[in-house]
Amino acid sequence: MSDIIQLLPDHVANQIAAGEVVQRPASVVKELLENAIDAGATNIKLLLKNAGKTLIQIIDDGKGMSATDARMCFERHATSKIEKAEDLFNLSTKGFRGEALASIAAIAHVELKTKPANDELGTSIKIEGSKLISQDFISTSKGTSISVKNLFYNIPARRNFLKSDTVETRHIIDEFQRVALAHPMVSFLMHHNNNEVYNLKSSNLRKRIVSIFGTKMNEKLVPINEQTDIVAIEGFVAKPEFSKRKRGEQFFFVNDRFIKSAYLNHAVVNAFDGLLEHGAHPSYFLYLKVPANTIDINIHPTKTEIKFDNEKALYAMLRATVKHSLGQYNVAPLLDFNRDANLDTPYHLNTNSGSAKIPKISVDPDFNPFKEVEKQEIHFPNKREKQTESWESLYTSVAITDEEKQSELFENQQEIKTQKTFQIQRKYILSSIKSGVVLINQSLAHQRVLYEDFLESITVKEANSQQLLFPVKIALTSLEIGMMHTIKIELENAGFSFDEFTKESVTIKGIPVSVTESKIAIILEELLSDISLEVPDASFSHFDIMAKSFAKTLSIKTGSQLSEREQEGLVNDLFSCKEPAISPFGKPIFKTLTLSEIDHLFNS
Repeated sequence: MSDIIQLLPDHVANQIAAGEVVQRPASVVKELLENAIDAGATNIKLLLKNAGKTLIQIIDDGKGMSATDARMCFERHATSKIEKAEDLFNLSTKGFRGEALASIAAIAHVELKTKPANDELGTSIKIEGSKLISQDFISTSKGTSISVKNLFYNIPARRNFLKSDTVETRHIIDEFQRVALAHPMVSFLMHHNNNEVYNLKSSNLRKRIVSIFGTKMNEKLVPINEQTDIVAIEGFVAKPEFSKRKRGEQFFFVNDRFIKSAYLNHAVVNAFDGLLEHGAHPSYFLYLKVPANTIDINIHPTKTEIKFDNEKALYAMLRATVKHSLGQYNVAPLLDFNRDANLDTPYHLNTNSGSAKIPKISVDPDFNPFKEVEKQEIHFPNKREKQTESWESLYTSVAITDEEKQSELFENQQEIKTQKTFQIQRKYILSSIKSGVVLINQSLAHQRVLYEDFLESITVKEANSQQLLFPVKIALTSLEIGMMHTIKIELENAGFSFDEFTKESVTIKGIPVSVTESKIAIILEELLSDISLEVPDASFSHFDIMAKSFAKTLSIKTGSQLSEREQEGLVNDLFSCKEPAISPFGKPIFKTLTLSEIDHLFNS
C-alpha cells in the first residue's frame, strides 16, 4: 500500500488558516488595529474603499519595524509577543499567535511600509497571495502603514459569500468601535470612500463613549467603580428608561480586550431586575481588570471569548456593583438603614389623648369554622354584626342555586353558538369555517395586514401624513444619520416629513396616519437596526425592510385583548391580503382543523 499522508504546501496551509482568521473585511480591520495598538501607536487612521473589499489601510505612528522584522511578520507563527508556552498565561498584548498577517497576505495584495523612529530609511514590502513581490528601502514617516487590497482575490467562492457594502461596513464599524472604546487615550480617524465617518480625539472614557454614540448618550450614563482584590470594575451603565428593544450598546472589556460573555451579561441584566420593561435590554460599557494569570484568552480563534478562573465570584461582584450604582444615583430604590429621626411622624401632636391607643381585638369564643351554615344565610359573630349594620346591605348573597347555575351555563352555550370568533389566551383567534375551524395567530395576522398596507402606500399610492403639533427631535449616532439620509426618500413616501437633519439628530414634523407620536423613536430604532442587518441588493429592498419594520413594531402583540368586532375585522382583513397564510417573516399565520379531523379526535 502506498503512502497517502503528505504535508500541505505553505500556500494551501495559509489559505486554510486564513479561513479561521479572516471571515470578512471586518476581521482584517480588527487584526490590523490591534497590531497598531500593540505597537504603541497614539494616532491611528483607518481608510476603506467599498466596505474594505477594495482597500483596507491602517496608518499608525507606533514604533515601526526593522527590515528583517518587516519580512518576518508575514511568516506563520512568527511573533514578538511571546517566547515560551508559559507566556500564554500572562498576556498583555492583543495578538500573540503570529497568524494574522500571514493569513491576510495569503488571500490579498498587501503592501507594508514601516520605519522605526531612530532609522533614517524605512522598508517597503509587497506580497500577493503569500508570494513576495518586492522589498525595498524607502523614505517614510515613523510608524507603519499597511494596505490590504482586493480581499479574497484568489478565492472567488469566499468573496461571493460577502454581504452588501452596507452590511460589511456595519461589521467594520462594530470592530472599530470596540477597539476605540478600549483605548480612549488613542486618537482614531476613520474614512470610508473618502468620507469621514469618525474623528475621535484622545480623551477619557466618558467623552469617548459620547463621541461615538452622540451627545445624547451623556445624560444616559451612570458611572460604575469598584476595586477588589479579584477584579477592578469601572465604566458606565445606561439608565433603565433608555433601555432598547434590541441588544446593541453592550460592551464588556477585560484587560482592555473586548469580549462576549453571556454569563456576565446575565449578571448585569439581573442587577436591573424590576427596572426594565419586558423585552428591553440595558446598555452598558464595563471594563474589568483582572490578573493576567487568572484568565485564558486563547480558547477562540477571534479571542472574543475568555475563560475565567473564578466566574462565580466575578458574577456576584459585577451584579452587586451595578446594583449599588443604580441605587446610589437614585436610579433604583435603595434600602437605607440609617434612618433620620427627624422624619418620624410626631403622633403626639395628632391625638387628643397625648399618646396613640393600641387597637383592641374582639374574639368570639363560640365561633366554630366547621359548623354547618344554612343555605342562603351568612353568619357574622355577634360583636361584628353591630359594626356592619350600616354597610351590610351593600353585599348580596354568594350562594347560587342549582337552577341558576344551569341557566348561566345554558346562556354561555347559546353565546358560543351565536358568536363567530373567539380569542384564546389573548394570543389566538378561533373562527368557524364551512369545513371546520381555523386558528389564527393574532400578532402574525396583523403583521401581514400592516405589511401589505405599508408596502402599497410606499410603492403604489401616495401615503397620507399627519403633521405634528410639536416636531419631535430624535438623537442618533453619526452612522445612523448616514443611514437616514439613504432612506429619506422612502420614509417620505411612507408618510414621514422632516424638518432638519444635523450630525447628531433628526427633527420629524410629520408621520404616517397609522403611526402614533409615541412610536416614532421605536419605529426608527427598529428600522435602522433591520436595515443594518439586511442585504439591500435591490432598490426595492429598502421599501420591503421598511414595511416589515413598521408592521413588526405596530402590530397587535400577544396579550392584547380584542373585542368581538376587532377579531372579526382582523380575520376579514387577513383573508383580503394577497398572501394570508404566511407572515412577512415567513411564519405560518393560521392552521385549519377540518370536521373529519375533529371527529377523529373523539373517535380515536
